[in-house]
Amino acid sequence: MRHEAVYVGIAECGGVSGTAVVIDVLRAYTTAAWAFQLGIERIVLSDDIDEALRLKASIPGALALKDSKPVEGFELSNSPVELQSERDLRGRTLVQRTTHGTVGAVAAQAAQHLYCAAFVNAAATAAALRAAGATKVYYVVTGDDGQAEEDRACAEYIAALVDDQAADAAPYLKRAAESVTAIALLRRAQQGTWGVNPRDIEACLEADRFGFVMKASDEAGLLTLRAYN
Repeated sequence: MRHEAVYVGIAECGGVSGTAVVIDVLRAYTTAAWAFQLGIERIVLSDDIDEALRLKASIPGALALKDSKPVEGFELSNSPVELQSERDLRGRTLVQRTTHGTVGAVAAQAAQHLYCAAFVNAAATAAALRAAGATKVYYVVTGDDGQAEEDRACAEYIAALVDDQAADAAPYLKRAAESVTAIALLRRAQQGTWGVNPRDIEACLEADRFGFVMKASDEAGLLTLRAYN
């Protein structure tokens, strides 16, 4: 199928409707995908640190995750590699708040069908879009006011897969690996920054590792992300 791909930043999400895919490669939706792989049942998305902590307190057994500097009450960092060392995730709820990814999802939540994606589940996301017969898709590039090269590359890869299932991931991954964000993340890892693992970039640039799509919807007033095969 051929579809119309519209690329927008978070600030432009007011006009998003129909079907939208929110992209955050480094690292929110790579980490979210790993959380589901490791047994998390659902992820509640928040665009505010204080709200995330309130949500965590209201959900029995919930865990909270954020990026950037550590804040009391958040047990988990936004590192897909460090998350893999956690042993008590199965069946639990995760409340996730990140600077770009979850903010983008909240901004785009008026979309009738809202997906969240990274390279690790790009093909699964494209398959879901094809199966739904989506003729127009808004791709929300969350980083750098809609200019983040790694998110744009992933969005274009998903769009290419919708139109051609044989699309090659390599050129898109190369763009992401050479992006300003990837270089900055590697520097932070080398500096020993909290919540940044030197292997995070490698984990984020593993195309199509997971066969599930992540779809967000309102559940009792909470923007909730779940994985579907």
